[in-house]
Amino acid sequence: MDRCIVLVDAGYLLGAAASLLAGEPSRSRITVDHTALVQGLREQAECDTERPLLRIYWFDGAPDRVPQPEHRRLRVMPRVTVRLGALTRSDGRWAQKGVDAAMHAELTELARNRACSDVVLVTGDGDLLPGMMAAKEHGVAVHLWAVQAADGDYNQSEDLVAEADERRVLDRTWITKAVRAKELGGVCAPPPAPRPEIAAILSAPLPESTLTQPAESPAEERQHPAAVAGRGAAEERVTVAKGVPTPKDLAALRAPGTPPAQHPTTATLRWSSDRGWVDRPGQPGEPAEAASMPTLAQLTTAEQRWADREEDITTVGGDPYEVGQVFARRWVERLGDPAHLQKLSSMYPRIPHRVDGELLRYAARFGLLAHKDDQIDEHDRYAIRAGFWREIDVRTSTERAPAGD
Repeated sequence: MDRCIVLVDAGYLLGAAASLLAGEPSRSRITVDHTALVQGLREQAECDTERPLLRIYWFDGAPDRVPQPEHRRLRVMPRVTVRLGALTRSDGRWAQKGVDAAMHAELTELARNRACSDVVLVTGDGDLLPGMMAAKEHGVAVHLWAVQAADGDYNQSEDLVAEADERRVLDRTWITKAVRAKELGGVCAPPPAPRPEIAAILSAPLPESTLTQPAESPAEERQHPAAVAGRGAAEERVTVAKGVPTPKDLAALRAPGTPPAQHPTTATLRWSSDRGWVDRPGQPGEPAEAASMPTLAQLTTAEQRWADREEDITTVGGDPYEVGQVFARRWVERLGDPAHLQKLSSMYPRIPHRVDGELLRYAARFGLLAHKDDQIDEHDRYAIRAGFWREIDVRTSTERAPAGD
C-alpha cells in the first residue's frame, strides 16, 4: 500500500518538547494545541514520504487506561487513533507501562499486513529496535523523527538512529507552532476581584480557638479557594493566610451561646458541598426549594440520554470548565419550570447537594476526578463549578433581557 502511517510516542514527543521549551520534561509545563500538532504531523509526514497519510497512532499512558481530556479530543479527530497504556506512580514520579510494547505490536502488525509503504516513528525508545527491524524486513521504509534536544545532544537511542532509513529532527520552530511553555506561577488571565460577600466572609472574626493559634509567616501563606467562580469568571481564588476562617469556623460563630458581637453581620457562607457552611438567618439546613430541585437524570429521557452520551464521546473535550457548562446547559434546557432557574441563581455560589453531586459524577466520566490520591482535585472541582455557574448566569441574563424594539 502506497500510504504512510505515523506512530507517536506522546510521552517522548511532549516530554522532549517540555525540556526544549520549559527546561524540564514535565508535560504540565507546556500547553499543547493538539489540532495544530496533529495537522503538523500529517503535513510533515506526507511531505517526507511523498505518500498520503493513512492514520496517526497516538500512544500515551493514562491512569488505569482511562482517557484523559486530551485523549478524548484526539480520538475524535480524523485519521487519529489513540492507544493507551497504563500510567503508574512510583517514588513520586509517573511512569508509562506498556506503551512501548503496544507500539512494537502495532508496528510489526502493520508491516506484516503491508498496510503501508512508509512508517514514521516519533520516539526515542530503544525497545522499538526489534519492531523497526521487522518492519524493514517486510519492505517498509522507516522514518525516525526526533525532537530537538535542549542540550544539543541526542535524546534517542543510538541504535534506533543507526537502523532508521530516514531521519528528521523537529526543531524549536516546528515545535512552537503547536506547543508553548506556560509562564511560571501565572495564569493566562488576571484573576477577578473577589465578590463582596466573599470579602465579608474573609474579614469575619475568628473563634477564640483559632485566634490563639500562632500566626504563620508570610512565606507560609497559601492559596485558599474562596468560592466557586461565577458570573463572567472562570475561577475565584484569594491569597490568604491560614488564619482565614474556614466553613467550620464560621459555623461556630453562629452556634448557640456565641456573643452577638462576634456574629458576622454581612458574611453569609454558602459553600458548595462542604460541611459547616453558614446558612441565611432563619433558614436552618438546606433551603426547601434546593431539596426540591430536579436532577438532570430526572429530567432526561432515554432518547436524550443516548444523545448526551454521543455528544460526550464525539464533541465534549473534557476540559473541567467545559464539562460544567455542558451539564448546566442540558439541565436548564430540560427544566419545565423556569422558577427553578431563578431560585438556583439566587443561591450562588452554592449548588444544591443533589445537583452538585450529580455534576461531579458526570465530570468523573472524563477522568477529571479519579486517580488523584482518591480525592477530588481542587482545581478541577472549582473549574467545573465555575463553568456551571457561568452557563447559569448566561441563561438567567437572557431571561432577564428585555425584548428588542
